[in-house]
Parts: sequence; structure tokens; C-alpha cells
Amino acid sequence: MAIIITDECINCGACEPECPNTAIYEGGVEWNYAGGTKLTKIDLEDGTTMDAKTKLTPVSNDLYYIVPTKCTECTGFHEEPQCAAVCPVDCCVDDPDVRETKEELTVKKQWLHQEVA
Repeated sequence: MAIIITDECINCGACEPECPNTAIYEGGVEWNYAGGTKLTKIDLEDGTTMDAKTKLTPVSNDLYYIVPTKCTECTGFHEEPQCAAVCPVDCCVDDPDVRETKEELTVKKQWLHQEVA
């Protein structure tokens, strides 16, 4: 599963630099797949491709947010999600809408960092 930041967030920013995938962004900030990864292009479901540096719409305009397609719960980097470990108000929690196994998270980490399995 991915991690989400709840509305208890105090916008302290402690979580952002801890993410090895650069999946955490300040509210209102556009994001892209390239930041913190080795991706150069993204294959979209419709068969087209997108430059990984393409700026995408923020998930939240008010609070820090985590992009679920970039979140691996720190799999392959740390024993536990670092955002949750450093959050002073415990607002980095499991996303009930995005459930992934450790194997799926490992594959996602390999994809983000272009590692050959």
C-alpha cells in the first residue's frame, strides 16, 4: 500500500526530504515522475508516452501530499516508511485505497529507479 498524509498535517515539511523516491510534495506544488527517480518517460495506459519531467497537477493544494504511484513505503531503502517515522503528528498513515504487497512495492521501486530484476 502507499502512504497518505491526513488532514492533521501541520505542514512542517519533515517528511519531504526523507522520501527516497521524491514522492512527497508541498501542497500546491506540481510534481513529476523524474524527480528522485531514473525515469525519463512514462508509458500511459492509452499507449502513448509522456516525458517523466512533465509537471502534473498537485494532489493537494493545502497540505503536503504523497503521490501514490511513486510511494514504495521505502521498500528497498529502509525497514519502515521514513515519512511516518519522522512525522511529529503521526499523519503519515497507510492509504486504505491503495493496497500493494511487498512484492509489488519492490517491483515499483525497481521501475522507478530503472533497476534490472
